[in-house]
Amino acid sequence: MRSSRLLISLSALALLAGCDALGIETASQVLARKEAEGRAIGSACRHAIRSIESCFESNPKAGKSAVFEGWKEMDQYMRENSIVGMPREGGEPSKDATEAKPADKS
Repeated sequence: MRSSRLLISLSALALLAGCDALGIETASQVLARKEAEGRAIGSACRHAIRSIESCFESNPKAGKSAVFEGWKEMDQYMRENSIVGMPREGGEPSKDATEAKPADKS
């Protein structure tokens, strides 16, 4: 009797320990994922020479603060490393290309 209780307890403990393997996300994990996605969207918009306003319009479900933070980080990184943005393919760069270019400081 005692050994069966021990076996049941160990089985229950093993099942509970595997909850992370099921892919169930906590609220903090979901928030962190959405924050990271927003930053990635902002970075991609800046690298594609899109204005922040255009980025907000094309990604209404993404958090604006995370998108802006990613855009700003990528802008700083591109300026520090003299990286030229990559406009979208298929002809002329968007009208945002002129807005996103850094001003000449002479």
